[in-house]
Amino acid sequence: MIPAILLIVFVLGYLAIALEHNIHIDKAASALLTGTVCWALFVLGYPEAPAHLSDAFAAFMHEHDGHGLLSVFYEHRLLHHMEEISSILFFLLGAMTIVGLVDAHEGFRVITDKIKTNSKVKLLWIICVLTFFFSAVLDNLTTSIVMISLLRKLISDKETRWIFAGMVVISANAGGAWSPIGDVTTTMLWIGGQLTTSVIVVNLIVPSLVAMIVPLGIMSYKLKGDVSRPVVAEDEGAKTTSFERNTVFICGVLGLLFVPVFKTITHLPPFMGMMLSLGAMWLLTELMHREKNIEDKSKLSVIGVLRKIDSASVLFFLGILLAVSALQEAGHLIVAAESLKTYLNDIYLIDVAIGLLSSIVDNVPLVAASMGMYEIVEPVAGLSEWDSMFVQDGKFWQFLAYCAGTGGSALIIGSAAGVAVIGLEKIDFIWYMKKISLIAIAGYLAGAGVYVLMFA
Repeated sequence: MIPAILLIVFVLGYLAIALEHNIHIDKAASALLTGTVCWALFVLGYPEAPAHLSDAFAAFMHEHDGHGLLSVFYEHRLLHHMEEISSILFFLLGAMTIVGLVDAHEGFRVITDKIKTNSKVKLLWIICVLTFFFSAVLDNLTTSIVMISLLRKLISDKETRWIFAGMVVISANAGGAWSPIGDVTTTMLWIGGQLTTSVIVVNLIVPSLVAMIVPLGIMSYKLKGDVSRPVVAEDEGAKTTSFERNTVFICGVLGLLFVPVFKTITHLPPFMGMMLSLGAMWLLTELMHREKNIEDKSKLSVIGVLRKIDSASVLFFLGILLAVSALQEAGHLIVAAESLKTYLNDIYLIDVAIGLLSSIVDNVPLVAASMGMYEIVEPVAGLSEWDSMFVQDGKFWQFLAYCAGTGGSALIIGSAAGVAVIGLEKIDFIWYMKKISLIAIAGYLAGAGVYVLMFA
């Protein structure tokens, strides 16, 4: 009974988020309620540890000499998830602050001043191609935040900017899928040993490119006319010199690029690299503006930027991730993965389904469940065709990286990039479904088809 109720609460919460503008309740409130209620139902509704947690519970009891309480174990599981969730939230907060700091110094003029075209189609291609390659070098979450800041400098009309923002989500997710540091699920498969760098890049770049170009082509056919650029008042914000703008922009970009390098060298979570970059930017701007009056300095400081950060977006992210982790703990995602294996029994169909499911629930636990269900097979002689798909760099893992990375674009809250964009631009869930979802799915399926034609 409780598992069914937990699912019902999740679905109702999901609908409340989707219908935010109809019910006039902020999505952050719905997400927080859904996440906390799902966890409460899980803790109260399972007087015994679920079967898939039995080994973890036994290890917990052994660690506590047989005196561990189930409630304490559940708290331990929640805190385990909070490690990953808080890591994502701090990463998001750091990236938003660095981007906001560059924005406060008008640093993005380095790019926007060079984009002369006002044609919607030309501008869309420029933005999407930049997003695709930035996402591979940074990651799709950071890139989305940067590109939304750029769009605000280039497009004044909200409807047009939302269309561009939707295409940014598609391009960022497509760009992240073919890089070992571009998307968290690809990174998981890379770190877990399922995939190696060269295979990820060489085999997935073409399908990923198709996943962006198909929606881009469709949207280019629909868009007509020119964009109107925002008019910036002369007295808006604090004045910055060309040296200050360029210095903060270059250091901000280098700080963001340093994050994956820091992770590779130290093996610490990405948010640590982001916090290091933020600290360096904080020190730089404090020294740069130390002679200015308090009013001008406050507008250009990290503290001033933090006051403008949309904290509701961070809380929305927290609620969504809590709700998905409760489903994971209750075993619903494992059941879904097993059902796919039972009813589809084809690695390509399984991966495509996982990708589409990742647009409803987070792709991270889905990929984690897949990594737990399907082990890496040693490449020995006499392997069956099915088992050969699961060797290191096998087709199942390659296609899973593509599908999990790009499938989340089908819904606005199906990926970290989408969640960041919905928080920054307040995009309506239903609007995204009407305007973007179908072309995102078309690109996703086209890229999947290209992969199958290339390697099946």
